[in-house]
Amino acid sequence: MDPYYREEAAPLEEEPPIEEVALVVPVTDDPSLPVFTFRVWVLGLVSCVLLMFVNTFFAYRTQPLTISGILAQILVLPIGRFMTATLPTKKMQVPLFGWEWSMNPGPFNMKEHVLITIFANSGVSYGGGDAYSVGAINVMKAYYKQNLSFIAALIIVLTTQILGYGWAGLLRKYLVEPADMWWPSNLAQVSLFRALHERDHSRNGLSLMQFFAIVAVASFAYYALPGYLFTILTFFSWVCWIWPHNITANQIGSGYKGLGLGAFSFDWAGISAYHGSPLVTPWVSILNVAVGFVMFIYIIVPLAYWKYNLFDSRKFPIFSSNLFTATGQKYDTTRILTRQYNLDERAYNEYGKLYLSPLFALSIGSGFARIAATITHVLLFNGQ
Repeated sequence: MDPYYREEAAPLEEEPPIEEVALVVPVTDDPSLPVFTFRVWVLGLVSCVLLMFVNTFFAYRTQPLTISGILAQILVLPIGRFMTATLPTKKMQVPLFGWEWSMNPGPFNMKEHVLITIFANSGVSYGGGDAYSVGAINVMKAYYKQNLSFIAALIIVLTTQILGYGWAGLLRKYLVEPADMWWPSNLAQVSLFRALHERDHSRNGLSLMQFFAIVAVASFAYYALPGYLFTILTFFSWVCWIWPHNITANQIGSGYKGLGLGAFSFDWAGISAYHGSPLVTPWVSILNVAVGFVMFIYIIVPLAYWKYNLFDSRKFPIFSSNLFTATGQKYDTTRILTRQYNLDERAYNEYGKLYLSPLFALSIGSGFARIAATITHVLLFNGQ
């Protein structure tokens, strides 16, 4: 029995109803291609570990440099083809099971490439960056001075990550299998897979691979400007430039510590740091986010801060993730905790209440509102 063999896939039950999907995703399959090969396991596991390490390392920057699975998707192609040219093709037997396997079952194919990219994406959180629970571990060590062993931290990270895969499996019938449930960011990767593996026989203009190579080189060269030579291009605020010593102007115009009104960026890392690439997001979604952003940042927060002074917010910076005392000083959380890191109510009452900056407080509240809004949206649009 050959473990690389896969029976021919059943015909598709649904044709892609989304035009963008039909244009990018092929509906044919070659069941003879090897899938779970030695190359998949080696390159997949290595790329997963490396991406997680690099993204965690760069997550501590003010503007995180996120490395997505697309980088692994590009880099593993020449490595996979090098392994094809150098690894032995001799078949070996698996004792007791009678399976035959080979370190080099044939040319490096698209299915192997896709599986390796899935491995790599497993080491990257949504939109890039580190695992979500790493932030909790950082807080425990940096702010509460708790000693957390490597095994305990590893279990926390694995538990939270695997929980997400569990929910994905439970909701597969509703979020994965229906043909109208499409994920726009995946279309860019599918298009790149086809550009890297399929031969373009068209002689008119550039091929897909040539176009990709030109854009990749140009992007790499351009990043030297905002990344190293002219770092002001990462976030430039003309409001702060005109009134550099005016507190209100900095609160309104700063792209780092303010509302960012009038600020702009020429750094792609800054543009895509938190919400992913806008190039693969549908226009309706971008417009939805833009309307919500304007309402929240340019209407609700200024009214709460300047007009109503909500929760004495004028004593604190308009944008900060720190905790504050009633006088505007940083809140020392260690003064209200016991040695077991429980809340000491007596110490809390003596020290005073803690306060949040208005933008931070409203963003936390809106996070809870988004959960209810998601349920409401599903019921209104899919409640039949």
